[in-house]
Amino acid sequence: MPTIYEWKGKNPKGRKVKGEMEAETSEQVKQSLQRRKITPTKVKKKPKNLFENIEFLQPKVKESEVIIFSRQFSTMIDAGLPLLQCLDILQSQQENPTFKKNLKKIKESVESGETFADSLKKFPKVFNELFINMVAAGEAGGILDIILKRLSAYMEKMAKLKRQVKGAMTYPIITIIVAVIVVSIILVFVIPVFSDMFTDFGATLPAPTLMVMALSDFVIGNIVYIIGGIFGGLFFIRRTYATQKGRIFMDDMFLRLPVIGILIRKVAVAKFTRTTSTMLSSGVSILETLDIVAKTSGNKIIEFAIQDVKTGISEGRSMADPLLESGVFPSMVCSMIAVGESTGALDTMMEKIADFYDDEVDQAVKNLTDMIEPFMLVFLGVIVGGLVISMYLPIFTMAGAIS
Repeated sequence: MPTIYEWKGKNPKGRKVKGEMEAETSEQVKQSLQRRKITPTKVKKKPKNLFENIEFLQPKVKESEVIIFSRQFSTMIDAGLPLLQCLDILQSQQENPTFKKNLKKIKESVESGETFADSLKKFPKVFNELFINMVAAGEAGGILDIILKRLSAYMEKMAKLKRQVKGAMTYPIITIIVAVIVVSIILVFVIPVFSDMFTDFGATLPAPTLMVMALSDFVIGNIVYIIGGIFGGLFFIRRTYATQKGRIFMDDMFLRLPVIGILIRKVAVAKFTRTTSTMLSSGVSILETLDIVAKTSGNKIIEFAIQDVKTGISEGRSMADPLLESGVFPSMVCSMIAVGESTGALDTMMEKIADFYDDEVDQAVKNLTDMIEPFMLVFLGVIVGGLVISMYLPIFTMAGAIS
């Protein structure tokens, strides 16, 4: 039975190199390395991972790793290397043990006679429907290298889009969490000290101070219920979002939000047009493309709108009219799609729309960040500053009375 060996050696230029190789014996590893003009200095069996069969303890395959895999695969196929040799090389170079194991199984599946696309279907958590369908189209058309190059370019742009949206949302979330922690510390630990001091003085306290002291007493007396309520609320939201009706309600609500809703729509348009353009130009049928694009939209309202477009096309209608009727996509986008349909260059038009909306998303994220920063500063200043001033008011009053 083949065993995985770890090896170290020197290449023809004298540089130290290392890697892993599957072989029957260590001698086979040494011979293979020598054929590659690598002088082996150390070859040993790879130690067994005690947790390798426990799936949830294994590292996940990152999107960036799939992008690199696609780009390298495309280059190798373009250079004329056979499919199995490409998989063998990429598997041996892969550092992520989960992805390495997946690639090994894909290679074995292809060796047994299955197509590359069918082999990828066995790993839906790594390769989504879009990836698999495009690979299938590439295999059928004999342009797998071109398809993989398009896929890697598409995934890179989608990854950039995700980073932009996450970056825009990270700042306000962190600020709110910090504000909650700071306010909680003040209410639970700082205010009681002032309360005891003011009680000993026996003076009449200003209304803001009494309100803050009452709030502190309430938080301390009900802290277990408050924490339980927060976690219960988060659990309820998550469970609601997991249901069909709850998901529809929340996705619709997100689209209606003043600033964030606009950003979500622009991201949806960019994703829809980019994905559609990539799939159509790769030879995937329009109905199959729309079905996959709908499933990967990430928003139920947008998914339903795209499904309506698919239904309309199957009934003989154009794509632009159902899109306009949905009310989700801007009229300018629908008009440009109509032009693309009439000229027979829908994939090219979709790509132009995607490029335009990528810039729109950049600007929307910048505007959102510029708006959130001063708002968060004012929010923190009012909350924390208000608490501090409320507790110092009695001190100022007493100091004035004494003077």
